[in-house]
Amino acid sequence: MTSSNTRFENKVAIVTGSGQGIGESYAKGLAEAGASVVVAELNADQGRRVVAEINDAGGAACFVEVDVADMASAEAMSAATVDAFGGIDYLVNNAAIFHGMKREGLTTVDLAYFYNFMSVNLYGALHCTRAVLAAMIDRGGGVIVNQSSTAAWMPAGFYGLAKLGINGLTASLAMELGGQNIRVNAIAPGPIDTEATRMVLPEGAEAAMTQSLAIKRMGTPADLIGTLKFLLSDDAAWLTGQIISVDGLQVTRI
Repeated sequence: MTSSNTRFENKVAIVTGSGQGIGESYAKGLAEAGASVVVAELNADQGRRVVAEINDAGGAACFVEVDVADMASAEAMSAATVDAFGGIDYLVNNAAIFHGMKREGLTTVDLAYFYNFMSVNLYGALHCTRAVLAAMIDRGGGVIVNQSSTAAWMPAGFYGLAKLGINGLTASLAMELGGQNIRVNAIAPGPIDTEATRMVLPEGAEAAMTQSLAIKRMGTPADLIGTLKFLLSDDAAWLTGQIISVDGLQVTRI
């Protein structure tokens, strides 16, 4: 059996938006399992902090500043990863505008804000996927995990719209890239206890939300790591195009 701290030895993973919250947890979890990790983040101070903490703990990580809404920036991220670690095996498309997100309707939100939001939260995953493809193919294939949300199945405004788009993107990319030995899946977290979630939720909403769940607590970033590792691993070798809800049963899809 593969040791938990060598499961991804000799693998290279990019985690976008990994300067805090769920992305930080993903990056550290993969580094602990032996992967070389690129912390791809727009906030340089946060990204460098995460890298320092991974390296201080004995892992291997480097920081690459990236704006996933910009295709050229995504391509530079891919090139920097290859320069640093020799290739790309895994891409985790986690970057999103969520912390401090506007709470407005689709008919009232400023359109410039909306278009930028979608460029990050939906098109960013496509930009990064396109950017890493050649490097993944050079390695004989790879795995992409997109960050969806249970909001995709709720009337959740432009955030839910972007995540519904991520689900469609996941299925389409899985079909398109399967012949090149690239698998594409998504994780759809339910309510996760992060600083960003606390900023977005209206006052008093957390208690009512947790009572509606089968497992009556907020999730944590640690609740998502096992699913990410499974999707990236050879244990999921015949699993692609799937959206995995990790949500304490917030939504039911039968």
